[in-house]
Amino acid sequence: MSVSTAAIDPSVCAPLPVLGQDVTVPLVTGGEVTYAALDYAASAPALQRVWDDVAAYAPYYGSVHRGAGYLSQLSTDLFENSRRTVAEFLGCRAEDQVVFTRSTTDSLNLLAAAIPANCQVFVYETEHHASLLPWRDAQVTYLNAPRTPGQAVESLERALADRDPYGPALVCVTGASNVTGELWPVKELAAAAHAHGARIVLDAAQLAPHHPVDIAELDVDWVAFSGHKLYAPFGSGVLAGRADWLQAAEPYLAGGGASRKVARRADGGVDVDWHTTAARHEAGSPNVIGVYSIASACKALTEAGFDSLVAREQELVSRVREGLAEVPEVQVLSLFGDDAPRVGVISFVVRGWNSSHFAAALSAEYGIGVRDGLFCAHPLVRTLLGSDPQDPGECGAPEAEPGERSLNAIRVSFGAGTPDEHIDRFLRAVTELVREGAQWKYRTEDGRCVPDRGEVARTV
Repeated sequence: MSVSTAAIDPSVCAPLPVLGQDVTVPLVTGGEVTYAALDYAASAPALQRVWDDVAAYAPYYGSVHRGAGYLSQLSTDLFENSRRTVAEFLGCRAEDQVVFTRSTTDSLNLLAAAIPANCQVFVYETEHHASLLPWRDAQVTYLNAPRTPGQAVESLERALADRDPYGPALVCVTGASNVTGELWPVKELAAAAHAHGARIVLDAAQLAPHHPVDIAELDVDWVAFSGHKLYAPFGSGVLAGRADWLQAAEPYLAGGGASRKVARRADGGVDVDWHTTAARHEAGSPNVIGVYSIASACKALTEAGFDSLVAREQELVSRVREGLAEVPEVQVLSLFGDDAPRVGVISFVVRGWNSSHFAAALSAEYGIGVRDGLFCAHPLVRTLLGSDPQDPGECGAPEAEPGERSLNAIRVSFGAGTPDEHIDRFLRAVTELVREGAQWKYRTEDGRCVPDRGEVARTV
């Protein structure tokens, strides 16, 4: 296979500095190599800018919203300024609220807890489990996987047309698939939802790190995303959008910070006056460091120029797809076809290989970190693999021999911090493993495929 070595257009920005770019890891075949982090879709490495900003603030850390001291006041200002930074990053409308959570999963569970009674929820089977599973107390309609963006809009319109037109309804859709990387027609789906009196929440966990997200321009009601996929560590997330359902709902968590006034009643009970601001759903001491890291990442991506970041990533996407296309044994998974726009997330299977074995060999023999499994999107991956919904398979390695076909896939993902060398090494490794086989023998241990120490498969 010939890997393209053409230089990226000089008008396109260079990779952004990230933590871990100089970390070396041992190879089972001997020696060490610089680690190639190609698992951005799970957790992206932290931007150096984010780490530096957090380190500069850390000595001034203090409690927020409660303290009279200087550090508490400074931390409160930083926390609320971070809220404004995120709102600007997302193009929030004046009346929108930005609520800080733990993750995308937490954000969508918060919204699920706030939807009105008798709300009908419409969600595609292609969603990540964070979007698929929170709606346990609602009437849920699961839509089949569409095969074109137009089909996605048409199936939603049909489903909405058949619903009770007088009750509340919510559509939940991803912006970019965490399995295929394909972009969904969010603006068209939002128009369809609103035309039928429904609201829409956008799962932007995989979209926000790769592509601008503008709530007003897309005309969505809410956006949810995670900091750890946006180059920001420390376990924070965001739910941003319309305030009315959130204000009307009981607090997601009951406790300090969510309440404005608490008083004992004459009968011995307690009366509570809850906040109507975002604080209503931010009870407890908030993750100030996590929130600030998200705001720092938002600023860093904006200042770097999202257009340039997108252009460079699309160059990398093209190189990976072209390189994989030269290996006949590789099947790239796709819903919408080869021409569908996508971000830097690509999943594939290799004929004659167990996916977990292949991923283990990439790590142990080449120092490349990818992901294998069903990517917490079990129905979608099974659909793409053409397997029966009841076939075995799970997030992680199956109990299968290295050469046995597996009902899971391999995912390579990359972004603003990915250097060219990591892509070149990945494509070279895929070609060598397919054509020459692994250098080492592997076995399944505790649900993971691992090198069998001392068991060489071939000599080089």
